[in-house]
Amino acid sequence: MADRQPQPRPGRSFEDLVAEGAAAPTEGWDFSWFAGRATEQRPSWGYAVSMAARLAGARAVLDVQTGGGEVLDFALGRAAAAPALLAATEGWPPNVAGATALLRPRGVVVVDSPEDAPLPFADAAFDLVVSRHPVRPHWTEIARVLEPGGTYFAQHVGPGSVFELVEYFLGPQPEESRQARHPGRERADARAAGLQVVHLRAERLRMEFHDIGAVVHFLRKVVWMVPGFTVEAYEPRLRALHERIEARGPFVAHSTRHLFEARRAG
Repeated sequence: MADRQPQPRPGRSFEDLVAEGAAAPTEGWDFSWFAGRATEQRPSWGYAVSMAARLAGARAVLDVQTGGGEVLDFALGRAAAAPALLAATEGWPPNVAGATALLRPRGVVVVDSPEDAPLPFADAAFDLVVSRHPVRPHWTEIARVLEPGGTYFAQHVGPGSVFELVEYFLGPQPEESRQARHPGRERADARAAGLQVVHLRAERLRMEFHDIGAVVHFLRKVVWMVPGFTVEAYEPRLRALHERIEARGPFVAHSTRHLFEARRAG
């Protein structure tokens, strides 16, 4: 989400703001539309820049669930050298097309592969697997496609991320939902798949939504937050939240992220 300081949007009606959020394209993971409307604090570790440093020393790289390819494209643009072999997977058709167009000039083969399917690559095919915000990491598949001594380097969404917004629309969530994606659980799952976890950091980060259009666009783009979200279904809650933002200022939520590095035993 955008880092730029939001600007006041005086006199904008609920209907106009919602219409803007509902009309904005949702393909890929470009969040520039939110500039001036919402902000999200960034993790201190700078994942994309850190990925660039890893790419420079790798020979064969796989980016799992690449989205629109924006993060890999940025990292390759910063890397001192490009790996000899580059591949990425993505399962949502609009993102597959966008990632292919963006990454093909950089020599990346983008493979259409559902997020819950086995990775369509041979055993021990890569010395580096990366991923930014996978829906869920398939640890056994990650371990399988890594060569001995290979590394998985990823930024994951953590537990209870943006749940202030989720629970505003859906009400209190069960503890199991709140604890899903917990880094401790993921550490255990990675170890069970035969990976050695060498680094794990977690941070909780402030988000601000400065108008209701930003909320609408966010929930259309990040579809798993409020499954089945439509403006029509949630119009009363949206209108109430618009009035709350107008009266009190931005709606504050918190995202959670963790940086994960694991290695396959040599």
